Amino acid sequence: MEEKLIDRFGPLIPLTGLATLLDRSPEAVRMFLRSESELASKINTAKLKVGRRLYFRTAEVARLLSGESC
Repeated sequence: MEEKLIDRFGPLIPLTGLATLLDRSPEAVRMFLRSESELASKINTAKLKVGRRLYFRTAEVARLLSGESC
């Protein structure tokens, strides 16, 4: 899964890309990431802010989505 995501997005997934992967709108993903759920906190560890834009480390997101622990 990691290789497919890296081929599609590169080393960093933009917020809109993560929203597409989760089949949610970007605003819904933003709201989810502010929640106190366990998955939200794990995804937030993969978060990287560049200026005003949010990106997520592709390798970590792939591990989380495949069910492996980080």
